[in-house]
Amino acid sequence: GRLIDHVQIVASDLEATKRFYKAVFEALEIPMGGEGPEFFWCDELFVSSTRLDPRNAPAPIGPMHLAFQARDRAMVERFHKAGLAAGATDDGAPGERAHYHPGYYAAFLIDPDGNY
Repeated sequence: GRLIDHVQIVASDLEATKRFYKAVFEALEIPMGGEGPEFFWCDELFVSSTRLDPRNAPAPIGPMHLAFQARDRAMVERFHKAGLAAGATDDGAPGERAHYHPGYYAAFLIDPDGNY
């Protein structure tokens, strides 16, 4: 079985956040699951506005650290490029991070709500 069924994050600007995640998920070849007026989801990530549930007001929850798997280095590079083009902030260009483990190749972005 799975350890986590899904993760929900709350976006202060749902459209900006949707633009970012659609771009990086397309680069990672992960299809969007669906969307409504105050939410969208993809795989096990559910993103909502603060208006969807009053328990989330007045501010989004975060920042959170989210890590996505990529098939190869080229996919990591596409993820990073797509995220920057969709309004993310660079938090580490694609490269090997041997301090995590040998061969660990990653890129880091900060989404519109400060999640990294």
